[in-house]
Amino acid sequence: EDITANLRTIHAIPLTLRLEPGEQPPAVLEVRGEVYLPLAAFQRYNEERAAAGEPTFANPRNAAAGSVRQLDPRIAARRPLSIWCYQVGYTEGLELNSHSQALHWLTAHGFKVNPLIERYEEFTEVIEACRAWEERRAELDYDIDGAVVKVDSYAMHDTLGVVGRDPRWAVAYKFAPGTAVTHLLKIGVNVGRTGALNPYAVMEPVEVGGVTVSQATLHTEDDIRRKDIREGDWVVIQRAGDVIPQVVGPVIQKRTGSEREFRLPDICPSCGSHTVRPEGEVVVRCPNRSCPSQIVESIKHFVSKGAMDIEGVGERLVENLYKLGLLRNLADIYALKENDLVGLEVSHSVNKQGKRLPQRLQETSVANIFKALQDSRERPFHRVLFALGIRHVGSINAQLLTGHFRNID
Repeated sequence: EDITANLRTIHAIPLTLRLEPGEQPPAVLEVRGEVYLPLAAFQRYNEERAAAGEPTFANPRNAAAGSVRQLDPRIAARRPLSIWCYQVGYTEGLELNSHSQALHWLTAHGFKVNPLIERYEEFTEVIEACRAWEERRAELDYDIDGAVVKVDSYAMHDTLGVVGRDPRWAVAYKFAPGTAVTHLLKIGVNVGRTGALNPYAVMEPVEVGGVTVSQATLHTEDDIRRKDIREGDWVVIQRAGDVIPQVVGPVIQKRTGSEREFRLPDICPSCGSHTVRPEGEVVVRCPNRSCPSQIVESIKHFVSKGAMDIEGVGERLVENLYKLGLLRNLADIYALKENDLVGLEVSHSVNKQGKRLPQRLQETSVANIFKALQDSRERPFHRVLFALGIRHVGSINAQLLTGHFRNID
């Protein structure tokens, strides 16, 4: 998304480089950073919204993300956003030999770089620093879930390389996540695009790390048994990496004897087919490739950002189009007509009186969707192969396969 207009409203981002007399700016400079809301500013902003009768934000992360995506830059300008610049990307006319040198260059030229960044010669010092910040994280005026450790030398970056999107020269040292205890009401099951039956926890809502959680992943049936998690248990919840809710385990002392052991169903909850567990696998699957859940999840994967990247076609829209019979397979996406979408309900909200307020697609949104559909026809071969959702063919394998086999045959 192009958020340039919103970023221009953030005072911490310089609109021009701070140059020495006679210094020539680089022809091209890509600076990478992360926009954030300081905790004190976030609290003041929420107090102002509450006083004005407006809904408050759950946490600074969501508030910052929503702010930079506003269509009206004036809204973003009213929010107390800041930024930390942490890396130099592509450049022309600028020679840098190390990460630390790049950070010094950014600071000298007006960019806001975190003053707490340190360079260490010994690996033991790195570990000690990470552990120290885990103890001191509450001192900061912003939330962190860990520390990033990077090799300093750019020559070493080139030697180590990158796997997919993950550089071998950097690693995240994640801190222990926050936890909470809540009541596990039941274990539900959904069916993924490859037919896998995925159990998930339905719980009494509880706040973990500033976010209210009512559902959490349970991975596999074997994992549930290993942790001895039962329906009706009181359970410990954490947010892995302060993002994804997970059930850590049961609170055994709170058991009353009414708790129920869980097993995955023999019948697919989506299509009624008998489920199977292939030999040597931990996942139970629905073998029916015409299973409605598999079709819907396959289409969601097909339109997703890393695949065909059809912006505007979200999960709710895919589900609604399937229910209406307008989508029955991947190819149907390209058979849609604009009249099929205009006025279609994509979500709803509930007002204070409990009245349901449907949100429908307008002509401008539909036009944008059809432009995204047209743009998706130009995606490279490896993206198309990945979008098909073949088991074991992720984005990297798709690139390897299409690099060797030059066409679909």
